[in-house]
Amino acid sequence: MWKRSISSSLTPEIHLLQTSRCLSCQFRTTTTLSHLRAFPSLRTYATKNTPKPKDAAPIPGAPVRRPVQFESNPTLKRTVQPGDEEFIPPTLDRPIGTAAPPEAGENTGVDHRSIRQRRDEFVDYDRHIKRRKELTRQVAKPYFREWSNLRFQEGKTFKSNPRLFRADKALYFPNIHGVTLASPKDPQDTTPILEGKITVVNLFSSVWAEGQVNTFTGAPLNPKLAAVLENGGSMVQRLDINLEENRMKAWLVKRFMWRMRQKLPEPQHSRYFLVQKGFTELLKEAVGMMNSKVGYVYLVDDACRIRWAGSGPAEAEELETLNNGLQKLIAEKKASLQAEQARR
Repeated sequence: MWKRSISSSLTPEIHLLQTSRCLSCQFRTTTTLSHLRAFPSLRTYATKNTPKPKDAAPIPGAPVRRPVQFESNPTLKRTVQPGDEEFIPPTLDRPIGTAAPPEAGENTGVDHRSIRQRRDEFVDYDRHIKRRKELTRQVAKPYFREWSNLRFQEGKTFKSNPRLFRADKALYFPNIHGVTLASPKDPQDTTPILEGKITVVNLFSSVWAEGQVNTFTGAPLNPKLAAVLENGGSMVQRLDINLEENRMKAWLVKRFMWRMRQKLPEPQHSRYFLVQKGFTELLKEAVGMMNSKVGYVYLVDDACRIRWAGSGPAEAEELETLNNGLQKLIAEKKASLQAEQARR
């Protein structure tokens, strides 16, 4: 309630603030204190609650108030995340990739906008809100989370799909722009290389990830796949994409490209890409690259659609599905070519 200060009847008797002395000194005088003791202040700090009778009948229709109890739900468990000891990689049960078909010249990382376009986007409030959410998500991502996720399952994000995705349901592998071993100074696009051929794509960003993709496509560990690639002729190929967003690491890779040219056969030089920019977080999430320190393998058909995908170290069942899927795509490609020749 409101507090009542000194009674107004003291105003004519106590002449405050009419001298040069401060208010604190005036209250210390005997005259002022005597007046204050004679007229005590009437201050009411709280009103006493009138007790309700215990046998009072409840009002019909009134809501019944129950005490709120805050208890932890024992049945609610924290979702297991990659990097946890009890984490089991899920099986890939849906297509991954981009919804739009890729085109050469996309995702180059180079800004080709005009000054007018930059100005219009600079004053676009909705674009700023969207960019703010992206930056917030990047800042909230722990720096060592990807490294800590390698403790268990060797960083495996998901298990490969047991069978190929249907062609009419599969999504597309995005265009990636970077230099190759054959043209270290002239960047190329991956889409012209993927179109018209069945491709086994290796995507990695470190030596650890490169060792993981070799468990899928390496000749010593998967000789059956190497034989299929060799016997497939011009219909099948292998594409390696080394993603190095760190400028210093990319500079070191470029310095030792001559050694990689010696290790790889000459036809493979134009199919080994070094990518530094353009492969954004949205594209990584689209192709299932949730951990950049892990290697990923994709089986892409002649229309740039992802029909199969694997991550981390290969398992026996995954090698079998990869080899069988590649053979199936080759058989479909041969059947389509024969049908075209019959029409002519």
